[in-house]
Amino acid sequence: QVQLVESGGGLVQAGGSLRLSCAASGRTFSRYATGWFRQAPGKEREIVAAISWRSGGSTYYADSVKGRCTISRDNAKNTVYLQMNSLKPDDTAVYYCAAREAFAPIVMSRLREYDYWGQGTQVTVSS
Repeated sequence: QVQLVESGGGLVQAGGSLRLSCAASGRTFSRYATGWFRQAPGKEREIVAAISWRSGGSTYYADSVKGRCTISRDNAKNTVYLQMNSLKPDDTAVYYCAAREAFAPIVMSRLREYDYWGQGTQVTVSS
């Protein structure tokens, strides 16, 4: 089993940047595909970005964040990052980190594919 803890959320003005971190513990994180999801009030949880277990490996981005977000991981630190730039008020949501052990360096972009979830970190973008 793996435990995930997100950090780095906060209040930022439109156009600003934030870097979210997801720290994992409990198992060898280097074999876990990882994703960032978000959920705004009254809306369903949706994918933001995902990365395979290989550092520098395959990635996936939702159309809404392409060109503004970068997902990366440092397996030596058991941490996955989400760099978010040019933030918009529509990016306001609770952001969740998710992980699932994988036997190949694949990217998982569907919510139901993930087994482990963090508690989330709030991101609020003011206009």
